[in-house]
Formats: sequence, structure tokens, C-alpha cells
Amino acid sequence: MSRIRIAAIVEGHGEVAAAPILLRRVWSEIAAAQYAEVLKPIRVKRKAVDQQDELRKAVGLAIAKLKNDPAAIDPAVVLLLIDRDPSPDPPCSLGPRLLGWMRADFGHADVSCVVANIEYETWFVAAADSLGKYLRMQSGEVAPLDPESQRSGKRWVSDRFRGAKYSETQDQPAMTATMDLNLCRGRSPSFDKFCRELERRTGVVP
Repeated sequence: MSRIRIAAIVEGHGEVAAAPILLRRVWSEIAAAQYAEVLKPIRVKRKAVDQQDELRKAVGLAIAKLKNDPAAIDPAVVLLLIDRDPSPDPPCSLGPRLLGWMRADFGHADVSCVVANIEYETWFVAAADSLGKYLRMQSGEVAPLDPESQRSGKRWVSDRFRGAKYSETQDQPAMTATMDLNLCRGRSPSFDKFCRELERRTGVVP
């Protein structure tokens, strides 16, 4: 499969703009596939995602958006992308639970769930060495090699941000477009999961 249509469900305003950039980049640069049509993400509050009935509404809306174009013939997937925080559950239990709900309600659809551990910004920390335009580290400071276990996320990015103040809506898209995907993948298991979910839909990963 070299083409795909993706309807993403996200939590934050920043991810509404950043997720399509990330999805297109991973599809073309990591999965080495041809083209991804990414619809405008659906934003939901985290409390809604934690409730099966509310998650069902969001996934149903995403599926409806994918079916809105009767002429579309490319395979389609609904991708739920959320942060682990504030959930006390690790991604290895949170993700399967939410995916189980999605599959139970929409067994006919291709659905996926990825939990960014700890936050979306943790992926920026994992790729910090490639984001010198946006992040300033102290002399001799080394970016965390395992930012997930160190719980490095938005605060880490904000403390080192070169601008006046880190803004999710303004800076997430630009940093997403700049970050080194392979570097991030090597330091972030949850981002590796994100990549594998797309690779799997090309047949690269079984």
C-alpha cells in the first residue's frame, strides 16, 4: 500500500495543526510510501477519550468524515493520538484498552491508537539535537537519551525554548516539520510505535 487516507483524533489545539504534518512526514520519510491524505484532526477532551461512549462518538465522526467522499478509493484508517499524562496507566495498558473499545464498536473499520509517552513534546525532547533552531541548551548539557523514563516533556521544552514563550499552537507545527524523525524514533519507544503503526499499513511491518 502506497496511498492512504487518515482521520486523526487528538487532544490539544497544537496537535490539530501538528499531527497532519507528522503523519505525512512519517508516511513518506519513514514508511517510504507514496501519498497520505490527512483530514483535519478531530479534537476531543481527554476526559471524553477516557469514556467509551464519548470515544465512540469521536471515532464515529472520524469514520463519517472518511466516507464523506464517495469517490475516494484509497484505504483509510482512524488514528487516535493522545498523551499519557494525566493518566496513571502506562501506554502498554492505556493504549490497548482504548483500542479495544474502538474495535468493539467499529470492528469493520481500520482503527489505531498511539499514546505519546509522556507528552507530544516528549518527542521533541527525543529529537532535541535536531531542533537547535528552537531549543537552547546550556553549555555541556546533553539531551536526554531516554526522555520517556525521565518524564521530560513540555516543561523541558519550555525551559529551553529560544523564543519568548513556547506555544503549542504556534510552535508544535514548526518543530514537527523540523525534527529528525529517525533520531526521535531511536530515543522514544512511543514514537517508534507511531512509526510502526503506519509502516504496518504499507506491509513493511507485519
